[in-house]
Amino acid sequence: MRDNPTMHGLQASKFLLLALIVIQLLSTQLFAQRSKSPWQTLTGDAPRIIARGGFSGLLPDSSIDAYSFVSQTSVPGTLLWCDVQLTKDAIGICFPDVKMMNASHIQDVYPKRKNSYLLNGVLTQDWFTIDFNFKDLNTVFLKQGILSRSDAFEGNNYAISTVKDISTQLKPEGFWLNLQHDAFYAQHNLSMSSFLLSISKTVIIDYLSSPEVSFFRNIGSRFGRKGPTFVFRFLEKDDVEVSTNQTYGSLAGNLTFVKTFASGILVPKSYIWPVESQYLLPHTSFVQDAHKAGLEVYASGFANDFDIAYNYSFDPLAEYLSFVDNGDFSVDGVLSDFPLTASSAVDCFSHLGSNASSQVDFLVISKNGASGDYPGCTDLAYTKAIEDGADFIDCSLQMSSDGIPFCLSSINLGDSTNVVQSPFRNRSTTVPEIGSLPGIYSFSLAWSEIQTLRPAIENPYSREFTLFRNPREKSSGKFVTLSDFLNLAKNSSSLAGVLISVENATYLREKQGLDAVKAVLDTLTEAGYSNKTTTTRVMIQSTNSSVLVEFKKQSRYETVYKVEEVIRDILDSAIEDIKKFADAVVIRKTSVFPTSESFTTGQTKLVERLQKFQLPVYVEVFRNEFVSQPWDFFADATVEINSHVTGAGINGTITDFPLTAARYKRNSCLTRKDPPPYMIPVQPAGLLTIVSPASLPPAEAPNPVITDADVTEPPLPPVTARAPTTTPGPQSTGGKTPNGQTRVTLPLLLSAFATVFTSLLFM
Repeated sequence: MRDNPTMHGLQASKFLLLALIVIQLLSTQLFAQRSKSPWQTLTGDAPRIIARGGFSGLLPDSSIDAYSFVSQTSVPGTLLWCDVQLTKDAIGICFPDVKMMNASHIQDVYPKRKNSYLLNGVLTQDWFTIDFNFKDLNTVFLKQGILSRSDAFEGNNYAISTVKDISTQLKPEGFWLNLQHDAFYAQHNLSMSSFLLSISKTVIIDYLSSPEVSFFRNIGSRFGRKGPTFVFRFLEKDDVEVSTNQTYGSLAGNLTFVKTFASGILVPKSYIWPVESQYLLPHTSFVQDAHKAGLEVYASGFANDFDIAYNYSFDPLAEYLSFVDNGDFSVDGVLSDFPLTASSAVDCFSHLGSNASSQVDFLVISKNGASGDYPGCTDLAYTKAIEDGADFIDCSLQMSSDGIPFCLSSINLGDSTNVVQSPFRNRSTTVPEIGSLPGIYSFSLAWSEIQTLRPAIENPYSREFTLFRNPREKSSGKFVTLSDFLNLAKNSSSLAGVLISVENATYLREKQGLDAVKAVLDTLTEAGYSNKTTTTRVMIQSTNSSVLVEFKKQSRYETVYKVEEVIRDILDSAIEDIKKFADAVVIRKTSVFPTSESFTTGQTKLVERLQKFQLPVYVEVFRNEFVSQPWDFFADATVEINSHVTGAGINGTITDFPLTAARYKRNSCLTRKDPPPYMIPVQPAGLLTIVSPASLPPAEAPNPVITDADVTEPPLPPVTARAPTTTPGPQSTGGKTPNGQTRVTLPLLLSAFATVFTSLLFM
């Protein structure tokens, strides 16, 4: 009997209607479950962490150590991701790509076996897995395929593992197999489906992903009810899916179709949070739309050492939180090269809320305000530092030629302004007491001239690593006087205090006739800090003991001694000397955890020894950029902070990015009796135990020890009257500027009487 097309159409319509009803019922049931959970995932469960190739951000992708390291550093239940490739003899291996050169040393072992194939319609030259039997690969070892990552582990000769090897040796809590090139293998008489059906008899496959619709259509019915969860992988929106000849962007608009063969989807981050010029655009409704269709959503492309949107301030943890805890939706899982960071984002930092209390006692001190986001020492940098939760904001004090104290990161205006492009560029001079290179110094310009300049954001890693901070705001903000700075702090209800850094005081007194100490004390008095009308604490910092001694003589403000050099220890007698003029000490990060070739080599006892003498220890400079951290901290600023605070026990962090440190203080994992592995301080020099012997960093000369002679200095010299200047610009005519800022008076013509008067004034 001939088929009736009308009948088939009715049956198809009924099937589609039934499918839609099932999806609707499922969505209703899941919504009820989600309403009881803080998570906005499809099921209401916490997002899953998927470790791409293991902990591939540190160790070679798909190596046995990369996979085994996941369980030591990540949340329980983290899935191991295996990119399945087939060899010539149909053995399934875990390897990042069908092309082998980037992630192995195959070209060294088989230099003449390079080949060319059409891959995704493009003629491609490389060494391909399909040209080698598995036994041929016994002498081929894995390497780190991303050049920005350390190659120090490659000498361990990590072998290529089969899918079965990973499963039987590690017994993962969850195993995710990704099949990227099913059609390519089929063209070469290799069946991925046959391999999967065979291996599934001995290996538990929890998730199965592929970017090819035909793969799921062919294999879907061949797994029983207890088979893996099928996840359709979306490639970039303009890429074409080979079996439907549609772009992935087009398929993204037909999620009910995807639901007919998959339970979940894996998409690049840009489907959810689009990016333009490396800045975030408003998030799409993609996750909500997929959840309405009954699909789980997994996001891919997470790595701590990749370029991420400037909105995240180089903080990978902030990026994870925008996908799992943004108040509108949560993805159901993230695919990451650094599962430790993903684990802490989900388990320690989600759902904290803006009013979450601090769980650990240490000070968050800004470095020139939030200078990682805005030009340092500007009104915008200070405002953001306060909003971000800094306990103290800092002012690096500089003096203008007409005696106005103001905040700027460097005495050399060329370091943080556009002065070299200004009409004042001819005022460059060499000052041996400050540096060997020429500069345009703050004391060479009047305050009114400085105000005409534009600030410039600091980019400490632009030359070597081409990492730039917040380009849209690279010249934003206004310079602030010390008076402005103090008033801003006094009007903040959240700040504990201010830190004022005073450097070059001797030179300014002797050669420029400028008294930085007097300028600071007078401005503090005028701002109401000396008469206790404000509870805001004041700390005065300097690398010169003579400066701090002077402040101790004239005030009761707290003083902080900064040790600029990297040191390994300090004599007891030197600490006793420091205690005479300082209430706390600032040291560098490498004085706590010395490093060699970006590996920590141990931990000093410096913090412990200083604290034994009741001297709090503040450490600088903490930055979010992954290149600022040793490999031991996994390209994660939060891991570095945790290791210094919980591990070394420091009393404060001085940071370009106050938000990262302030958020760390509130993380929920700090309250647990047994902290999870991703919130345990790293073991100093721990990574050196797994670095291959040939790659161990060379032994370096020990850092110096501070002695009494390093600390003791002669008193500050008296202020020397400065000769008349012909520098253009407004001149001082009195002790106060129109805005009430203290000015150090510089007479145009000093008579003998005036000279005597000046010397008496500053005795």
